[in-house]
Amino acid sequence: MGVANKAWRCGGGVLVNNLAAEILQQQKQKLQQSPRNHHQHHCWTYLPLKRRPAVPWTAVCGLLLFAVGLISLFTGHVVSDLEWYSYNFNRTWFYTGDRVYRAPIDIWKSKYSNFYYGCSDRGPHFAPAVRERFSNGYLLIATSGGLNQQRTGITDAVVVARILNATLVVPELDHHSFWKDESDFANIFDVDWFISYLAKDVPIVKRVPEKVMRSMDKPPYTMRVPRKSEPDYYVEQVLPILLRRRVVQLTKFDYRLANDLDEDLQKLRCRVNYHALRFTKSLRNLGQKVVTRMRKMTKRFIAVHLRFEPDMLAFSWCYYGGGDKERYELSEIRKRWETLPELSPDEERTRGKCPLTPHEVGLLLRALNFDNNTYLYVASGEIYGGEETLRPLKELFPNFYTKEMLASEELKTLLPFSSRLAAIDYIVCDESDVFVTNNNGNMAKILAGRRRYMGHKRTIRPNAKRLSALFSARDRMGWSSFSRKVKSCQRGFMGEPEEMRPGRGEFHEFPSACICQKPTEYLAAMKDGRHNFLNVSTDDATDGYIDHKQSLLRRQTVKQQK
Repeated sequence: MGVANKAWRCGGGVLVNNLAAEILQQQKQKLQQSPRNHHQHHCWTYLPLKRRPAVPWTAVCGLLLFAVGLISLFTGHVVSDLEWYSYNFNRTWFYTGDRVYRAPIDIWKSKYSNFYYGCSDRGPHFAPAVRERFSNGYLLIATSGGLNQQRTGITDAVVVARILNATLVVPELDHHSFWKDESDFANIFDVDWFISYLAKDVPIVKRVPEKVMRSMDKPPYTMRVPRKSEPDYYVEQVLPILLRRRVVQLTKFDYRLANDLDEDLQKLRCRVNYHALRFTKSLRNLGQKVVTRMRKMTKRFIAVHLRFEPDMLAFSWCYYGGGDKERYELSEIRKRWETLPELSPDEERTRGKCPLTPHEVGLLLRALNFDNNTYLYVASGEIYGGEETLRPLKELFPNFYTKEMLASEELKTLLPFSSRLAAIDYIVCDESDVFVTNNNGNMAKILAGRRRYMGHKRTIRPNAKRLSALFSARDRMGWSSFSRKVKSCQRGFMGEPEEMRPGRGEFHEFPSACICQKPTEYLAAMKDGRHNFLNVSTDDATDGYIDHKQSLLRRQTVKQQK
């Protein structure tokens, strides 16, 4: 590095005239003549250039704002929401989590997703599945809730069968929940694929053999285990009954298994959820047809999972500005739940428990620099308030599509079956370039985990707790300030690989045990700068990779100690 460059770094100014250059040259010669100082670095002095005092930018901005205020005052013009969020400042948004690199964020795709991959292979010490006739009995599972809630129950049912050394009977889906869907497992999932894919992990049958049922003195024993039960609970409380009765049924089976399990069982969860639970061929074909129709219109699109149904809003106790009419309608819906506790709408919003409105989703996306030419696929049920509620989102993003708009004829046979309709939305959301949710419900969590496992596709979860204050105050700030603050709020909620920390959140959303790193690709990219790494030396890149691995090891050690 030259002396002039060192002067620039240390002094923070500009070398401007010949006199300054002569002084620097004399100091350089002295340094070269003095062996004692040969290896020392100095900040050189220089004569500053006399400049006319600059007019402060604050004064300029103040004058401009004053002028705009006068114009608005005398013309009666009020800046609308549509104009407010239409300004495009194109400010660069940077990753700042890693001290080694600093690169612009790509809102469509994580620049570091190629360094990671989903890994759920059986470990070397994971014993093969027991044969059906040598198992400890048959495990019947009755799932609960909608499609994605039931999916968590099915995933955990396989793991519980493994823990109990039992034969799993294909789970029974919930026909009595709010959705009243009569679909069976085979109507939604490829049951033969499910059985064959998991054959090395757990024996699975479609029904309890007749000879076993005839040999039983009593009907299958039915029980409900506590939520988040540890493996020890199943071994101590369920296994003795299974051994004695041969067939046990577990009811309301959703989130009945602990979040943290040993690594082999977590990887089994991933094999079930991301590989074995495949939709039927007819549902896959229809879902892909909808994706193809979106791709014909645009190269890339955002899928928005918009939970804004009346029953969900009533259950949340949140208030969305609809006045007495909204309060009355939602209070009537709440009467369905006799034990629903009364909550404070303001407190729930402050805690980040309220789903974003369609308008807020639109503002969030525009603040993150998605322009109004972006194509949206909106996965939703009945929207409370109908078209009037959706209007602000459609104004922000006119290229607005749903499965009903893209495949109305093909969907007619599925209309009575909410879970099959949800499966179509699931497929399209999974295939989208960006997935955004206005809530943190079951589908949001399941798809976020799957997209991480399948290559860390961009997944945006709203940081509702921090965003709620911003949305409340948005009329009191300019668009530039609002956009900057939204981006700040959303750091850590953009689906980046660095968000995957062992022990964070639900395993279905953060499947950390099933995400592996490609160290050679990471180091190669750091060396040759393929991914916009800025001025990073090879040594720095190596140190950064070592630091990253040491950090992962520390996290794993802490988890093991827990």
